[in-house]
Amino acid sequence: MIKNLIIILFSVCFILSCNSELQNEKKSTTPYKFSLPSNFPPMVIPIDNPMTEEGVALGRMLFHEPLLSANGSQSCSSCHQQKNGFTESKPLSIGIDGISGNRNAMVLFNLGWSSTLFWDGRTISLEEQAFDPIVDPIEMHDTWLNVANKLNAHPTYPELFKVAFDVDEIDSSYVVKALAQFERTLISGNSKWDQWTRGEVMFTAQELKGWDLFNKDRTNFTTGADCFHCHSAPLFTDYIFHNNGLDSEESFEDLGLYETTGSDLDRAKFKTPTLRNIEVTGPYMHDGRFETLEEVLEHYNFGGHFSSTIDPLMKNTGDGLLLSKEDKLALLAFLKTLTDEEFLNKSEFSNPFH
Repeated sequence: MIKNLIIILFSVCFILSCNSELQNEKKSTTPYKFSLPSNFPPMVIPIDNPMTEEGVALGRMLFHEPLLSANGSQSCSSCHQQKNGFTESKPLSIGIDGISGNRNAMVLFNLGWSSTLFWDGRTISLEEQAFDPIVDPIEMHDTWLNVANKLNAHPTYPELFKVAFDVDEIDSSYVVKALAQFERTLISGNSKWDQWTRGEVMFTAQELKGWDLFNKDRTNFTTGADCFHCHSAPLFTDYIFHNNGLDSEESFEDLGLYETTGSDLDRAKFKTPTLRNIEVTGPYMHDGRFETLEEVLEHYNFGGHFSSTIDPLMKNTGDGLLLSKEDKLALLAFLKTLTDEEFLNKSEFSNPFH
């Protein structure tokens, strides 16, 4: 009797052990190894969404997947195109129903260092941000239940989600985790400026002059463009919010950060975009009002429009920066050194279905 009981207990333990090994095997994923630019700060990864090769690959597919829209005509990449620095060349994006939004699509690279997303900062993580466009009635205009049903019925996605997250049922929480993992890999840090800082290339005299102007205040005694305050290297953004004098108070149409905080102090403040790849990410500003970089420089050169919430850093409102034609050309030359051709053409980010 005792002998039989020992045999039964041993068999149960063996089966449990095998099941545990099988579960561990199913959950086995490959950690994703970042190769961060040496001059970039460390990236903080959420504990509940560790980076894996499987999750990143799945996220890349989902980013380019038109099934995430109600009529199957648009994907995330429709408005965030790699050749344009993961934005598009239109002032305002148009959704699946032909309705135009009211803001320019923001770039999606180097966002692993950003604590807020969107022009108005209404979300605080890439995971949270990814929930919005799918259900937005003027963007992809679907429901998460419908998206989940389509993915669960797909011949490929259930197995890919099983491998990446060890789940038997796909829901929105895992879709946004995969998208966020892929988006964290969108790192641009090998422009001519980066190569110059590493001593690999030389700047021209004009580019050096532009870099010098970029890093100087305009005073009574010096000519400077005052760019570095909000667009500090190496990320070339401070990831925070400013009113940069685009409009006077009576002309405010989009209230920006105010729509998130409700504070009058935040009226017409918008998130600082990065200047990396700025050569290819136009049109510019939250509403895409400026078609060219020349127009952007002219806005700052004249000083901007005064309002009660204009940023104190816009201290030349009224008289402007007084940059000469040669100064503006030098600034343009420098800004173009921030273009990262390797990033804009990297195959790991491209549409895997093509």
